[in-house]
Amino acid sequence: MNIKKHIPNILTLLNLFCGCIAVVCIFNFKIEWAFFFVSLGIFFDFFDGFFARKFGVAGPLGVQLDSLADMVTSGFVPGAMMYSLLHSIEFQIRIATLNPYNSSEVFLLPFVGFIITLGACYRLANFNIDSRQTDSFIGLPTPANTLFIMSLPIIIKDFSFPTMAQMVAIKWILVAICIVSAYIMNAEIPLFSLKIKNFSFAKYKLQIGFLATSVIMIATLQFLAVPIIIISYVLLSVVNNMLVKK
Repeated sequence: MNIKKHIPNILTLLNLFCGCIAVVCIFNFKIEWAFFFVSLGIFFDFFDGFFARKFGVAGPLGVQLDSLADMVTSGFVPGAMMYSLLHSIEFQIRIATLNPYNSSEVFLLPFVGFIITLGACYRLANFNIDSRQTDSFIGLPTPANTLFIMSLPIIIKDFSFPTMAQMVAIKWILVAICIVSAYIMNAEIPLFSLKIKNFSFAKYKLQIGFLATSVIMIATLQFLAVPIIIISYVLLSVVNNMLVKK
């Protein structure tokens, strides 16, 4: 029995398992644990492809398994997190106005969070048939988008940065984030590759500089660094694309 050929698929299934645990954590209000298991799932997602290529066992089954696992960890989970966040904010607003239940819209707004899931589903399906995204990405990858979404409730809860926390806690800003999130995953925006194949500062100065800055931001800003890093990644890619065209 060739154990090596099963290792990538086992890692993919571990990614899926982590996504399932993250869902349970979300609906038990364990948002830090949800973030941890999503991050662990993304870790497994990175290495399943790595080992599939290393062992020469990449195949159509692995491709399908990978997309199905990502649909949970990087598709359903961020949608569920946004649903839970919007639901919590909506409930608090109604409590504050002494009208928690007397409304014809009864918590309909939180379902907007699943726009993220729909956008992720479309991206994952399109990614499998898009031959342009072998070494770099077009549109924001679903794992990066997921980390962005999963960091938001932690920023609100932590309140180390009160202005940012208050702004993120506005429900219409969250609705806008849902829409932009679904769009940016599927936008025709080439993002520079973070793969560094050899240590050449001249060739990879953008990647090295970005990664070094990201490490510093995580050390100093902690969870707040996550959305800043991802937004910066997209903006830097747009600027880089403009400079390359000139």
